[in-house]
Amino acid sequence: MSENVTSGLSRRDFLTAAAVTVAAGAIGAPSILHGAVKHQLPKLPFAENALEPVISAKTISFHYGKHHKAYIDNLNKLIAKTEYADMSLENIIKATAGKSDKAGIFNNAAQVWNHTFYWNCLSPKGGGRPTGKLQTALNASFGDCEKFMADFANAAITQFGSGWAWLVKDGKNLKIVKTSNAETPLTQGVTPLLTIDVWEHAYYLDYQNKRADYVAAVIKKLMNWKFAEDHM
Repeated sequence: MSENVTSGLSRRDFLTAAAVTVAAGAIGAPSILHGAVKHQLPKLPFAENALEPVISAKTISFHYGKHHKAYIDNLNKLIAKTEYADMSLENIIKATAGKSDKAGIFNNAAQVWNHTFYWNCLSPKGGGRPTGKLQTALNASFGDCEKFMADFANAAITQFGSGWAWLVKDGKNLKIVKTSNAETPLTQGVTPLLTIDVWEHAYYLDYQNKRADYVAAVIKKLMNWKFAEDHM
């Protein structure tokens, strides 16, 4: 498994420190010190305007600067002086999943993780066709890459309401799953490889109600296949 992800954020560092401490100040630094963890908004792996015209700088500004930041701010408030204050982001998600009295903590923590993962699934140099090990794995699991891309797009388009479409590794096989709202494959015993955010705030400024157009454009022009391949 390679540690060199095209975004500059390694798989190991991403999974253990999607949100980092104030003292660390950067992705990849240790996420737990002697005091409580304070999660921060991670730096985008591209400039705000780098994904245009598929996703506008205005959408990124609101999606990243407002929505993603709000989840982090809310999470820090909710976990302050609790048993979760010293936990990594992944451990918070796993410890609160399915607990109705901890839904606020889970929702904000999972959305922080999901969004950080989503940004790394996009690249201004992405799109086209998967190659290499990923292509081989997709062919084995779906028949060919075109079938996978059609099925992946359909999952994103047909996700009812807010949520996510994911490519995940389940044992030796790859499969597509959908999650609603803040739900994440991290709680399902599989390894996320790629995701498309289909909450309306991810595309409405650019595409209004045309989710299918947004999904198609992301897959064809922005999908960071290298990110998936590097942590298969």
